[in-house]
Amino acid sequence: MSDSSSIDAAPAADDSRHAFDAELLRRAGAGDQSALGELYDRWVRPLHALACNVLRDPAESEDVLHDVFVTLWQKAADFDASRGHAFSWAATLTRNRAIDRLRSRARRAELLAQAAPADLGYDETNTPADGGDTTWLKEKASAVRQALSSLPADQRDALQLAYFGGLTQQEIAGKLSQPLGTVKARIRRGLLKLRDLVAPQL
Repeated sequence: MSDSSSIDAAPAADDSRHAFDAELLRRAGAGDQSALGELYDRWVRPLHALACNVLRDPAESEDVLHDVFVTLWQKAADFDASRGHAFSWAATLTRNRAIDRLRSRARRAELLAQAAPADLGYDETNTPADGGDTTWLKEKASAVRQALSSLPADQRDALQLAYFGGLTQQEIAGKLSQPLGTVKARIRRGLLKLRDLVAPQL
């Protein structure tokens, strides 16, 4: 015959854990950095796994996690325990940030399709055959970043906002206070120069 006390222990343990998380978050909201550190130790693995499940990219998931904990530090005082568990709040924030990253990727892909001249060859033939060669992708990204640094400032700024900031051409025009046609021209000229600089390295 099973001991009913062992059955009751699990919900009690969960309640205790949630209460402790809420207390740590309350202390963080009051400016206690050590409390945030404890939360990081408790949450970093499950939150990283959640971000990876959305993004399928451990490095990018680490970036998301950094943003999440900065936000938790800034907004910890806003947490209302009556509306849910502290971890659930952090998990929702992590999932939303990861989804934002996915949307940013989509905007960059859309911008590339709109702005890249056809002769740049940015199509499926430039994708690794197995679709999963992360080393190749990292090397390509590194080469692009190095080449960007040699571009004129106006072209470099536009491209960085497009591909690393995830902005559309219209958003870039607004941010730089430049006509949309000017931004499109800068991106096109920058891409042409990048082709000449990067192609020999890949």
